[in-house]
Amino acid sequence: MLQLRPNCECCNTDLPPAALNARICSFECTFCADCADTHLQGTCPNCGGELVRRPVRPAAKLAHNPPSAERVFKPQGCTVVKPGPGASA
Repeated sequence: MLQLRPNCECCNTDLPPAALNARICSFECTFCADCADTHLQGTCPNCGGELVRRPVRPAAKLAHNPPSAERVFKPQGCTVVKPGPGASA
């Protein structure tokens, strides 16, 4: 079952269980859509996996399957990486 982490690892924006702007990778690293699209260009900085929209857990299921309270905040891994000279984009 997904952890539904409560925040973006880059900017620490709150991402409640019903957030439509939450993005995750297959390891459940969690980012807001703005950071995922702008800074990370759809790729998880932790594992290199694809960032996709996190599914919304139905509200009726939250009582028995609550979201995670563990906040992960690693802004140092969320800078825009530009290719160096001679590198192909």
